[in-house]
Amino acid sequence: MSDLFDQLFEEDDEPQPEPAAPAPVRRVLTVTDLTIKIRDLLETELFEVWVEGELSNCRVWNTGHLYFTLKDDRSQLRGFMFKAALRYLKFKPTDGTRVVARGKISVYEPKGEYQLVCEHLEPQGLGALQLAFEQLKKRLQQEGLFDPARKRALPALPRKIGIVTSLDGAAIRDIIKVLRRRYTNAHLIICPARVQGEDAASDIARALRQIARVPGVDVVIVGRGGGSMEDLWAFNEEMVARAIGRVPVPVISAVGHETDVTIADFVADVRAPTPSAAAELVVSRKDEFCGRIDRLRDRLHASARSRIQGLSRRVHVIGARPALAGFPGRIAMRGRHVAELSHALARVFRAGLGVNARRLQQLERQLAGLDVSRQLATMRTRLVAADGRLTSAATRRQDRAAGQLRAVAGRLDVLSPLAVLGRGYAVAWNADKTRVLRDATGVAPDDHIRVTLSRGEIEAKVTKTS
Repeated sequence: MSDLFDQLFEEDDEPQPEPAAPAPVRRVLTVTDLTIKIRDLLETELFEVWVEGELSNCRVWNTGHLYFTLKDDRSQLRGFMFKAALRYLKFKPTDGTRVVARGKISVYEPKGEYQLVCEHLEPQGLGALQLAFEQLKKRLQQEGLFDPARKRALPALPRKIGIVTSLDGAAIRDIIKVLRRRYTNAHLIICPARVQGEDAASDIARALRQIARVPGVDVVIVGRGGGSMEDLWAFNEEMVARAIGRVPVPVISAVGHETDVTIADFVADVRAPTPSAAAELVVSRKDEFCGRIDRLRDRLHASARSRIQGLSRRVHVIGARPALAGFPGRIAMRGRHVAELSHALARVFRAGLGVNARRLQQLERQLAGLDVSRQLATMRTRLVAADGRLTSAATRRQDRAAGQLRAVAGRLDVLSPLAVLGRGYAVAWNADKTRVLRDATGVAPDDHIRVTLSRGEIEAKVTKTS
């Protein structure tokens, strides 16, 4: 047994084979995980890149975001721009425009496509402002907003002048200075507006709408002093151009210096190189205006004198002809005859007028006699007098009747048996009070009688007669 163990231990001394290396562990990624890792790598390594190419398939979706493809001769790259960044572009991206785009490379996970998240676009070789200027100019020109047929002439001597500009700039001072020197009676309507900055275009359009509603404004000056293209850009905005086109009176555009050209210059009725020149265009110099009037007056007088002289010579030539000899004398005789007829006609007319006047006076008197108001007044007077007489007669009659009544009452009172009774006498009646007792023989004992006193009555019984 021990030998066996010794043998085994001896076998253990033989070299043993080395164990095999463990198999590598596989890390399986989902498509989403791999896409996310690729996106993270791209966004980290290509956080900001500038890419040059040609735009194609430019479309602005309902969300307001811009989707496009940027391509060159051999490759293309999809890209999009958020609405917030698109609103700051000065030009409109269109197919075929070569641009330089700035943004970062990212991955659109649902499709596994890499794309450019664009933050800024600018035209290649042509500035963004200049491209926007050319695009807007072409579009407004196609609409007919620059048509010379719609341009209006400036009034010769406007009474009320509207001005749209900034109150802080030198343009307003230059305009007022020129206008006060040339035409002191001008009425100025100033509508202040910002002419530089982000909201300057909307402010200028608002001022133009307000000044267009002021009654009596004959002409409007809109402009500002010089500056860079960025400073003057408010006058290249579409809302300002359309606001100028809607003003019902002539508009003078006076933006910048003589070399500066804006969209407002094309839309306005007249372009002035500077604000001071705009003020000079609005009103002519006073002495020039007066001189023009004097020249026209002299021309009118000269033309009238020449006309009169020509007609006078013609009359002399015609009057010298033999057929017209004695013609002035005949005209004089005709004139005398006309005067006599006129005098006779006037006399007859005056005589007829006098007759008619007298007839009119007579009719007026007759009409006055028939005047209802006058007749009513007369009748009213008569009625008042009759009423007075009737009242007096009634009063007298009443007084007379009252006197008679008092006299009869007095006599009646004297003759009244009641008065006799009042002195202590009495009246005796038979029982049924149908007969006055004047004799004692008219009654017998035990008969009942009635005695009337001044106050009250007594019923008595006869006991004895004598």
